[in-house]
Amino acid sequence: MPPIVSNIEIARTPDEVFAYVTDPSRFAEWQKDVVSVRIAGDRVPSLGSRFTTTRRIGRAERTMTQQITEISPPRSWAVHGVDGPIRPHVSITVEPLNNGARSRVTIALDFEGHGIGKPLLPLVRRQAQQGAPMSYQNLKERLESGADRATR
Repeated sequence: MPPIVSNIEIARTPDEVFAYVTDPSRFAEWQKDVVSVRIAGDRVPSLGSRFTTTRRIGRAERTMTQQITEISPPRSWAVHGVDGPIRPHVSITVEPLNNGARSRVTIALDFEGHGIGKPLLPLVRRQAQQGAPMSYQNLKERLESGADRATR
């Protein structure tokens, strides 16, 4: 199946949008299902860095580790799941609009099933398609209101 692709325009510069949307420590601020994120090591996430995300899926909490496989600020970023029965693959592209005053964010979300995760893929994809628009709206509202600045 093709990835789930979403586009959103945000009234902030590509540098500001990229810094926020690709910072795993900020995911719980705009992604409703994220309970917590733990970044491995004491440095700023870079190519090859791993982080562990705990998400609320239905009534349960699931933890998964992802690795940054691409990072090219302020343009593109990608991560791939490295463990668990359902492994997400996410790529984010940020494009400048209006001479860099605004940004278009494209998020492509896909999943890979392993073992018991294979038959669960259609359910996981359906849940992601339903929940992603709310997260992306939260992302837009936080950035455009300046709430991303207030929480740091």
